[in-house]
Amino acid sequence: MTDPAADLQAAIDAFEHKIPFNRLLGLRLEAVAAEGASLTFDMREELVGNFVRGSLHGGVISSALDTVGGLVAFLSVLERLDRANLEQGLARLGNVGTIDLRVDYLRSGVGKRFTATGSVLRAGNKVAVTRMELHNDEGTLIAVGTGTYLVG
Repeated sequence: MTDPAADLQAAIDAFEHKIPFNRLLGLRLEAVAAEGASLTFDMREELVGNFVRGSLHGGVISSALDTVGGLVAFLSVLERLDRANLEQGLARLGNVGTIDLRVDYLRSGVGKRFTATGSVLRAGNKVAVTRMELHNDEGTLIAVGTGTYLVG
């Protein structure tokens, strides 16, 4: 029998350390719950898109939103599986992919630390639709997005 806490810690470690792009952006998984997930990252010079303002590159913003959207889409798959099928669910991680991503940039990405949150709007056997937000360390809403993900 597997330990759910150990499984979650293994998933967090994989998310933060085994995905090179997540490491490059400095993404850290902060919370995982039935209603969604959140990740954070710190502002660094390498992430600047507008050097005059010192704001995040739009690609960093969309990548953070896409990552948290894909994560909650995948978690929706795991949530529907019983413990006996956990390995089968983890094997499906390789099948998760972005079908469509829409990002609305609301304000310049200025801040010291950013938090991306995501929740599932609808999850099926093959496709999940998610809603995402990016806030800075002052709680200012920087961008919102919706994503459609292949999950099966």
